[in-house]
Amino acid sequence: MPELAEIRLGTSSFTAAGWEGSFYPRGMQSADRLTFYAGHFNTVEIDSTFYACPSVRTVEGWAAKTPADFIFSVKVPQTVTHEKVLVGCDPELKQFVDTMGILGKKLGPMVLQFPFFGKEAFKSQTDFLDRLIPFLKKLPQGYMFAVEIRNREWLDAQFAGMLRDFKVALVLQDQSRMPFPNELAKQFDPITADWMYIRWLGDRKGIERITTTWDKTVIDRTDEIRSWVDVCYETVRRGVKVFGYANNHYGGHAPATIRQFRELWQGKGLPEFGKAIPEPSQKRTLFDP
Repeated sequence: MPELAEIRLGTSSFTAAGWEGSFYPRGMQSADRLTFYAGHFNTVEIDSTFYACPSVRTVEGWAAKTPADFIFSVKVPQTVTHEKVLVGCDPELKQFVDTMGILGKKLGPMVLQFPFFGKEAFKSQTDFLDRLIPFLKKLPQGYMFAVEIRNREWLDAQFAGMLRDFKVALVLQDQSRMPFPNELAKQFDPITADWMYIRWLGDRKGIERITTTWDKTVIDRTDEIRSWVDVCYETVRRGVKVFGYANNHYGGHAPATIRQFRELWQGKGLPEFGKAIPEPSQKRTLFDP
């Protein structure tokens, strides 16, 4: 078997309602959770940075509570992507990048997550690119950036080629209404950097009709995850590193999603990676007898 590139999997944020007793030991202090998390995962996607740039003290705490090889992926604040939509946001971006720089080698990808844009915002992909390209030209060097868009009709060879020119990764999503990588690959190569970024998001509204307590799997995603195992294997065979993050809204309990990915990966006889994830104390899924 050829040597494979690195694969790092984690969850979107390291706390959630229902994780006490299903992932974290009951009674664990909140200040101890990140250290515990880092004992079972080697990366996390920080979702809270989307809402505001964290304080220096907070970021220093993240760095202090994790081992040297731990990686933080972070969302760029919505001030940049949603409110100012890349215009007049240089001070906010600089503050964010400088603050994240405190993490040093622990800083991984920074994700520019855009909303779905209606015609009143951008009439076409061309209009959006006219806004995005000048912004990407100004990004500071030496960092990893990824772009996530929700307008599926904009995902084409031109868009991917533009990101590739800037060595920016296209975020691949498993989300309702967005295309799967195999579908994209029929039109263009969706890998636009020497690393790939995956977000397992699911159907937020749909799963919240079932649960809002994220302590167990409530949607069986076995077939989807098995397909993602194939995607990731083919990716790391190309020498492309993979970062992947599961949201609770994907299956109901993000740690269980990553655990199942590893089980399906190992079931194909592929090399083990990552760390052991604790089993929840209760039954793992609604499908258990």
